[in-house]
Amino acid sequence: MRDIQENFLNTSYLNINMNIQDIKKRIRTIPHFPKKGIMFRDITPLLQDPFTRRYVLLTIEEHFKDKRIDAVVAAESRGFIFGSILAHEMYCSFVPLRKPGKLPYKTIKQEFQTEYSIDAFEMHEDGIKKGQNVLIADDLLATGGTAEAACKLVERLGGNVVGVAFIIDLSYLGGREKLKKYDVFSVIDYKSEEEDVEPELLQ
Repeated sequence: MRDIQENFLNTSYLNINMNIQDIKKRIRTIPHFPKKGIMFRDITPLLQDPFTRRYVLLTIEEHFKDKRIDAVVAAESRGFIFGSILAHEMYCSFVPLRKPGKLPYKTIKQEFQTEYSIDAFEMHEDGIKKGQNVLIADDLLATGGTAEAACKLVERLGGNVVGVAFIIDLSYLGGREKLKKYDVFSVIDYKSEEEDVEPELLQ
């Protein structure tokens, strides 16, 4: 299996001429969602563009290609999109994190603070085997609560978190501080709420 995985990773970069601004053009800003004052970064235009989507995923794969990843862990809901594709591309296991009561088998639970509320995720107790190298994947890093909870769940089962990957980092919210002991990688970094937002949307 490891030989097959390495063959996948050796073909990781396609000849795609793209830069950060090209990617940002595929991220739509929705003002005051889900509440006033929040500039929501909508990734659905990126998902609709197969070339940009592919480039973003390959960029993440390239960063972690030497980590010998055994499993990708991702939380619902948008994390499932990228986590499952990454697991497929890396030829490794995919392990979902879900809200309490949604998984059918025996689970472990971890509560966390989001930018909006206190929440929790559960993982099947057999989702990660002791000693496995695990990549946590999500679309966006905000305050870091979701990713920190994912790391704690993996480590409680004996897994080794070798990295945490995001498409977008809202670095002005300081989420990396909660993850500072891990290899955190993001494709896009927004350094302020107002960055790349049309002035009329700030009203």
